[in-house]
Order: sequence, then structure tokens, then C-alpha cells
Amino acid sequence: MSWNEPGSPKKDPWSGRDQQPSPPDLEEVLRSVQDRINRLFGGGRGSGRWPASPGRSLGWIAVAIVALWGLTGIYIVQEGNRGVVTRFGRYVETTMPGPHWHIPKPIENVTVVNVEQQRIIEVGTRSGARTSQETASGEALMLTQDENIVDVHLTVQYQIKDAKDYLFRVFSPDATLKQVTKSAQRAVIGKSTMDFVLTEGRSEIAEEIKSEVQKILDAYETGIRVISVNMMDAQPPEEVQPAFADAIKAREDEQRLKNEAEAYANEVLPKARGAAARLTQEAEAYKQRVTARAQGEAGRFSQLLAEFEKAPEVTRERLYLEAMQDIMGRANLSLIDVKGSNNVFYLPLDKMHRRLDTSAAPGDEERASAVQETSETPSKGMRSAIRGRGEGRGQ
Repeated sequence: MSWNEPGSPKKDPWSGRDQQPSPPDLEEVLRSVQDRINRLFGGGRGSGRWPASPGRSLGWIAVAIVALWGLTGIYIVQEGNRGVVTRFGRYVETTMPGPHWHIPKPIENVTVVNVEQQRIIEVGTRSGARTSQETASGEALMLTQDENIVDVHLTVQYQIKDAKDYLFRVFSPDATLKQVTKSAQRAVIGKSTMDFVLTEGRSEIAEEIKSEVQKILDAYETGIRVISVNMMDAQPPEEVQPAFADAIKAREDEQRLKNEAEAYANEVLPKARGAAARLTQEAEAYKQRVTARAQGEAGRFSQLLAEFEKAPEVTRERLYLEAMQDIMGRANLSLIDVKGSNNVFYLPLDKMHRRLDTSAAPGDEERASAVQETSETPSKGMRSAIRGRGEGRGQ
């Protein structure tokens, strides 16, 4: 069926071209878009709040977009952090805690670094290791000065002291710190003996490793400050641990015996010093007593000599009587003279003397011994005086 056949629904494609709708006008489309934007921002068509020109409307839109883009440059640095600003990857400044603004991305970028957080790395051990073979890795085995091998595990606590150096001076600061720690650890332990590392030298070695690590990090300008180095564990390899345990036990027994000997010496020496001091004081007292007694005897003899020179007969008689009184007083003999009687009186003098001796006070024994010693050792002058008195009586 042809296009122009009567009753045919098909039409000539070129017929009725004047009745087809025309394409929309471009200016009308722009105006409708402008009206919609005006309504969106609170204005209307012909209100005068937005320029009627499409170019000016696009300018205001660009200004708004730039303003919003500028607001994205506002940032706040929290306490304990530092903000490192870079412009196209190049360092610009370091900002302190507080609100700041920078040129938004992609021109400038801000990296916030926590400078108060205490970070930890482990050398020779790893948290969550599954087997002992995994913890005792090659980095934990050290060669000592006496050519022994020890297994040392360290933990290093550190902080960031300069955010700029930490970010830009070295490629990987944390990995650099670990490598530096391993190097310093091997250098320090290589100068120490095995016994020193495993016993009393732990704190000293840790402090020396810390000093050496900090010195190298400052030379590299890594911006890291080492807070502490802790030696978590130091022991010989597993193959020689039983022998080393026996050596440690022997050393502990030696120290225990030394402590016991020192305790015994501290107990005995004061007693010996006290006994020596007591004997010294007793000897000094005996010396003073004998000296005083000798001086008294000498003074008494001098007084007797002076009296003897004044009255020889009277003094001689007196000395004789005193000597006889002393001798008779110590003799177990009693003479009773009863005038006009031939009776003999018997007295149990030995029992009486024994009873008197037992009832005497303890202090009397010392005085009696002193009197006895004095009486048993008469002076030379007294003996000569008594001898002279006897000779006078004999004449």
C-alpha cells in the first residue's frame, strides 16, 4: 500500500511538516534554569536578587563553590599533636594545637602526628608468637665477648620529638629504629661476657643500648626520642639451659654460704670484742688495785718509819703486839687464864669458826682475803721490827 493511498494509515514523511512541534528555544531553556536557581536561593524571576544574565549567575555559582572549597581548609589540631602542612608535597610549617586553616586540597595537605603517644617496638620477640621457634628468631641470638651465645629480647619505648623530621628525614622511621636497636644491641653485648649479661649486668646493658640508639637516631635526624630500653629476657640457648641452670644454682649456693658466714661473723665478733674489752677493763682494775695497795703499804711504812724514829721502843712494841694479834686471831687456838683454878675449859672452836665462816656475807670473803693477803705478806720493815722486838725480849 502506497503512502498516498486513500484510507492508508501511512503518510508521506514529507507531508505535514508544518504541523510538527518546533525544537525548544535555547534562551528559554537558560531562562528556566535561571528561574529554578533563583527559586532555590530564595529569589524569583525579575526580583532583582540575581542578575538576569546567565554568565553572571554562573559566576556567583563559582564563587559559592570556591567559598565552600575554602571552608574545607579549616582543621583543628588536638592537644598532644602537631600538624605538618605540605604544599604540593613540600614542607611548609608545623602547627601547634588549636584551630588552623590551610589552602585546601589538592594544593596543601595536613598530616597530624601524635607527639605524646608512647610507642613500642620489640626486638627478638613478637607479640602473639605461636611457637618458641618463632620468638627465638635470628635477631634474638647474640654473640658475647667470651664467645658464648645468649638469647636476648628487648622492648624499646619511644616518642616523636620532631614531627617534621619524623615524616621527611627517613623513609621508614619505625623500621630504622628497629634496625638501629639491633645494631646497638649486638655491639654492646659483644663487649660483655655471658655471665654479666645474664646476671647483674642487665640494667647497665639496657642503659648503654639506650644511649647508643639515641646517639645514632640523632645523627640520622629521625625526630625520635627513646624513653626506655627494657631487657625482657636474657637466657642461654635451649641446648645448654640445664647446664647453665646448674651453674646458676652453684653460684646461688656460694652466695648463700657467704651470707651465712658473714652472719656468723657478725654474731661472734661482737661477743669476742666484748669479752676482750671486759678482760682489758678487769686487768686495768687489777692494776689500779695492786698499785693503790702498794702505794698504801709504802705510805704506811713511811709513817711507821717516822714514828719509829721518834719513839723506837714504843713503836717496836706496838708492831709486835699487832703482829701477834693477827697471828693468834687466825690460829684455831684459844687460851683461857683463870686465876686460882686448875679446871680446863673445852670449847668446840673448830665448829664455831666453821659456823661463822658459812654465815659470813659474800662481800666479807673479799675483804677477808685482802686482809689475809696483807697479813700474810708483811712488809720488810714490819718483819725487821718484830724480829727486833723478839730479840729485845730475849735479852
